[in-house]
Amino acid sequence: MHQRVRLGAAELVPDVDRPGSWLLFVDGVPQSGVDLADPGYLEFEYVRRIGHVADLAFPPGEPVRALHLGGGALTLPRYLQHTRPGSRQLVAEIDDELTSLVRARLPLPAGHRIRVRAADARAVAEAAREASYDLVIADVFAGAVTPPHLTTAEFAAATAAALRPGGVYAVNVAGGGAAHGEALAAARSAVATIRSVYKETALVAESGVLRGRRRGNLVIVGSDQALPEAALARAAAGDPFPARLVTGTDLARFASGAPVTTDATIAANTSASSGTSPQSTEW
Repeated sequence: MHQRVRLGAAELVPDVDRPGSWLLFVDGVPQSGVDLADPGYLEFEYVRRIGHVADLAFPPGEPVRALHLGGGALTLPRYLQHTRPGSRQLVAEIDDELTSLVRARLPLPAGHRIRVRAADARAVAEAAREASYDLVIADVFAGAVTPPHLTTAEFAAATAAALRPGGVYAVNVAGGGAAHGEALAAARSAVATIRSVYKETALVAESGVLRGRRRGNLVIVGSDQALPEAALARAAAGDPFPARLVTGTDLARFASGAPVTTDATIAANTSASSGTSPQSTEW
C-alpha cells in the first residue's frame, strides 16, 4: 500500500526473501532495507559498505556520536544502536511524514538514543557544534539525485567542522553506467570535492561502476587522519558483491580533471526548496 508523504509516495513492502525484513520505496525508488529481528543485517550493498566504515574506524562495540544526514527507514541508526549500544545519534530527515510512517510501522528498539529532526541536512550540519561527532553519514536523495546544495565543498566543510579529530565522514553518491556518463562524471566531481576538504580520502565501489559499465552506488570516505584502508579493502572484497577500495594515486587518477563543486558553481541551479520545507521538529 502506498502512502503519500511530504516528498512523494512511500511504500513499505515485506521482503519475501527474509522474514521480518522490510523494504522502503519512495516514488518507486528503493530507499532502505530494515530487518527488525536482526538490525545488524544490511540489505543494500552500499549501506553494508558504510557499515564496514563504521565498524573499522572505531574500536569494536564502543559507542559513538553519529550524525546521519538523510534518514529513510533509519537503517544505519538501528545498525549502530545494535553494534554499538549507547551511541548517541541525530538524524536529519526533512520528510517528517515519512519518519512518522517508518516509526509507526517499524518501531525503533527500546532504549535507543536516536533523535530525528525534520530539517534540511545542510542546515543541521552547519548548526552542529564544532568537533562534536565521531561519524557523519550523508545519504540524501530526491528520487535518484542528491540535492545540489549537498554536493558542494562548503557542505563537505560543514561536515568536517562537525567531526572530532579522527572522525570519519561517509557519503553515498550514485554513478556509472554506459548510458549514465554524466552520473559517473558527477561521482568523479564528488570525489574531487571531498578530496578538497579532507586530508585522507577513499572510495569504495564495484569495479563495473568505477569503469562506467553500469550504474550503482559509490561510497566516499573522508577523515583528517589515516583510514583503516587494509581492513576496509578486505571487508569490501569479501561482500556478496565484491567492491574495490580506491585510494592514493588511483583515487587521484579517478578524479583527475573533475571540477570541485562549490556553492557558486551550482547557484544558478539551486531550487528554493526551503520555502516548502517543514519547520525543524524532533521525535
